[in-house]
Amino acid sequence: MSGLRVAVVGGSIGGCAAALAAHRAGHEDITVYERTSGDLASRGLGLAVHHSRYAELERRGYLDAAMPWTPMAERRWYVREGDAPLGRLIGSGHFPFRTYNWGPLWRELRSRLPASVVFRSGTAVGSAAESAAGVRLGTASGFADYDLVVGADGFRSVIREAVCPGVRPAHAGYLAWRGAYPESRLPDPGRWETSATVYAVFDGGHAVIYRIPDGEGGHLVNWVLYTAPPPGADTGASGPAASLHPYLAGLVEDRLPPFWSTLVGLTAPGELIVQPMYDFTAAPGVTRRLALVGDAAAVARPHTGAGAVKALQDATLLEDALTAHRSLPAALASYDTARSAVSGGMVDLGRRLGRALVEAAPPWASLDRAGLDAWWEEADAAGLFGGRRLDG
Repeated sequence: MSGLRVAVVGGSIGGCAAALAAHRAGHEDITVYERTSGDLASRGLGLAVHHSRYAELERRGYLDAAMPWTPMAERRWYVREGDAPLGRLIGSGHFPFRTYNWGPLWRELRSRLPASVVFRSGTAVGSAAESAAGVRLGTASGFADYDLVVGADGFRSVIREAVCPGVRPAHAGYLAWRGAYPESRLPDPGRWETSATVYAVFDGGHAVIYRIPDGEGGHLVNWVLYTAPPPGADTGASGPAASLHPYLAGLVEDRLPPFWSTLVGLTAPGELIVQPMYDFTAAPGVTRRLALVGDAAAVARPHTGAGAVKALQDATLLEDALTAHRSLPAALASYDTARSAVSGGMVDLGRRLGRALVEAAPPWASLDRAGLDAWWEEADAAGLFGGRRLDG
C-alpha cells in the first residue's frame, strides 16, 4: 500500500513522529497541521526516556545520539527532616534514564522530516468528516481531502471526536506544577549530582526534580510537583501561571526540605506551568481512515516516566501496520490492536502510581530503605515504569 494522501493533525513530538512513520511506509504526500503559530522549539520542559526504550526507538530511527540528552544514573528519595538541607534520604537505586528538553527534542525530530512534508503552522483543524471516498478536514481557510488522517492533536483532540464521539478525559483530582530554569541560578549546585533524579516526598504529594539539556551545551533545572489544591482554589490550571499559587508556595516552604524548597521557589513566573492530571484511553482508536496517536489516543498520568515514549511507540506501530498491510482499514485495525495493548497498561500504571504517590501515599517519614523498596515493588507490580517493551 503506497501513494496515500496523508494529513497529520498536530505537529508536536507525536505528530512529527507520525509524519515520519507515514513517509517510511511509502507515502510522499503528507501535510502536518499545527494550530500553534509560535516556535515550538522554545518549549523548555523536561521528559525522560528509559535506556531500554531509547535503544528500541534508536533501532527504529525515531531517536538518535545526536539529540541532546542528559544521562541519569540514580534515583534518590528524600523526606523533610528538621533543617537538614536535602532532608532525610529514605533510599536510592539505579535509574537508567536519559532526560530531554521538549523543545530541542522536537526541533531534532522536525529536522528529520523529509522536505516533501508540508508543515502548516498556525493552522487549526476544526472538523473532520469521513466518507467512503476519504476524509475532509476543515480549517479557517477552507477544506482539504485526504485518504488517511492521523490525529496527534493531544488530549483535547478534534480527530478523536470524529473517531469516538463523546469520549472525554477524566480528571484525576490533583494537579502538576512544572518549572524549568537555567542551572546557573541554583545556589550550591554541587549538593546535587547531575546524574541524580530526586523524588522529594511529602504527605499528599511529591516533587520530581532532574536536570535536562538546555540545547546549547548546558543544563536546566527541571521540576514537577504533584498535589491537590484546596477545594475551590483558583490555580490557573489552564496552562501558564503568573506565579506560584499561594497555597503551593506555602506547601513548598513547609513540606519540602530546604534545598528543594529553594529550588522550586527560584522559578520565575514565565517559567511556571500548571497541568491538570487526566487519564483515559480511546476505544476504538481508529476508523477505516482515521487513526489516533499519542495523547489523542490515550493519556497516562506522567508518573509513568513514559509520556513521550508512548507517542513515539505509537508511531513505530503505525509504520509497521501501514507497511505490512495492503488494505488501509486492515492496517489501521492492526495498529489499534497493538497500540491498545501498550497504552492500556500505561494508563493503568499511571493510575496506580497516582494513588501510591499522591492520593494514598504512605507515611514517608516512617519508611526506611526496605519499606520503600517493598512499597515501590507493589506500586509498579507489572514492571512497566519507563514504558512497555515493544521488541521481542
